[in-house]
Amino acid sequence: MPEVNARTYYERVQAETLSPYATLSQNTRGREKPIPQCEIRTDFIRDRDRILHCKSFRRLKHKTQVFLSPQGDHYRTRLTHTLEVSQIARTISRALRLNEDLTEAIAMGHDIGHTPFGHSGEDVLDALLPDGFEHNVQSLRVVEKLENDGQGLNLTYEVRDGILNHKKNGHPCTLEGCVVSLADRIAYINHDIDDAIRAGVLSESDLPKSCVSVLGDSHGRRINTMILDVVEQSFDQPAIRMSEPIMEQFEALRDFMFAHVYHNPVAKSEEQKAKHVVEELFAYYLAHTDRLADEYRKYLTIDGKERAVADYIAGMTDNYAIRDYVRLFVPKSWMEASLADIDPCK
Repeated sequence: MPEVNARTYYERVQAETLSPYATLSQNTRGREKPIPQCEIRTDFIRDRDRILHCKSFRRLKHKTQVFLSPQGDHYRTRLTHTLEVSQIARTISRALRLNEDLTEAIAMGHDIGHTPFGHSGEDVLDALLPDGFEHNVQSLRVVEKLENDGQGLNLTYEVRDGILNHKKNGHPCTLEGCVVSLADRIAYINHDIDDAIRAGVLSESDLPKSCVSVLGDSHGRRINTMILDVVEQSFDQPAIRMSEPIMEQFEALRDFMFAHVYHNPVAKSEEQKAKHVVEELFAYYLAHTDRLADEYRKYLTIDGKERAVADYIAGMTDNYAIRDYVRLFVPKSWMEASLADIDPCK
């Protein structure tokens, strides 16, 4: 190997070129379990890779973003949402000369603990657990404790902090974490508009005229307006922010989405069914903890049976939760009769 390896060269380039407010890879607070450094990758790149290759990340492809079981292949899932957050966050970080590797690692892991059926599943577990349930806290639990056969991913402090604090009320310790938090909101508001229009819940003409006038009249224009504003307002500053006029319209658009989509009876027509599935699975496994998957049973004595059951259910995809519910609660003869009624020629 050369006297200066690829990692140390890259760390030197970071120190020379990144903003004074950026988090340098060489200055990480480190991992709970120290490991030898890689000759090629920085610590934050390694974190990104560990998240990308773990099972929990792959399961995001079959977890709901907003629309349950949509009829079409172009609706967002929790995985595609994660990728869009990463793209927006990396674009902002690169323009602000922040650490793009740290930004990407946080973005890739921010929703890794999300439940099946999106926030519907989260709401059920939050109501059923004595200490409540929040997907950001569960995401941290996944990377610290549940993944890798119970060993966790052993990520750096900065990535774990960004994952925990990505919600609107969080306070990340790095500007990169702040970028991901804002990028998460920019992504979901805009792509949920796109999906709502595709589903016929909204049309472009329904959007508040002031929001369209200030932010733009298309998905791409709105995102571009927000990104450019964040970069302009935050460049060489110790904070990540939007200008007041853009933030005002952004919040107005968010309020509009809660009123017309997130709480819309058409968009949420299947939500009560999804909640019922989660409730019944939770009750079943609480009464039959011996039937939990092996990797979760050890947490029965460590964290209590409610948390262990929640861990198991939160890790399920929409598809797995539905199949498990059918297996446990629907008589086999009913399923066979139902399938027999389906005319394959129609």
